[in-house]
Amino acid sequence: MEWLNANIAYWHWLIFGLGLALAEILLVSFVALWFGVSAIIVGLLLWIVPFSFTVQLMLWIILSIIIVFSWFKWVSPHLKNKTFSGMSRESMIGQVGTVIEYNSVHEGRGTLRFPAPILGNDEWQFICTDTVDLGGRVMVREFSGNTLIVSAK
Repeated sequence: MEWLNANIAYWHWLIFGLGLALAEILLVSFVALWFGVSAIIVGLLLWIVPFSFTVQLMLWIILSIIIVFSWFKWVSPHLKNKTFSGMSRESMIGQVGTVIEYNSVHEGRGTLRFPAPILGNDEWQFICTDTVDLGGRVMVREFSGNTLIVSAK
């Protein structure tokens, strides 16, 4: 233990911290970065104030726990991908499209086109209980799988 107190310098912690931070490139867990940041902080503190290796190690462990917990508790949840992928229903309901194809064999089925693509497509299959004509306007009421349930506008 005496050897560790005498031979571990601040730059050892800095290199250890940078190594852990760089190792994060190869890992998928996103945890090694925070252990590296903790080691860099210990190295900077050791540069300013010398203390024993036991204190250094305890400080590194405590900082690591605090930083990892803080990251996953408060920061990470706010960085989640907030796309509209889970809100497809809300983005479609109430949209108005034009009937471009109406299937006379299967009554009430056809294809409609929106003025602008919605959810990546401007043409959608539909089911309608009302009578509609080609070129007629319909409003989306609900989904049935990948088919829209519409009513005449």
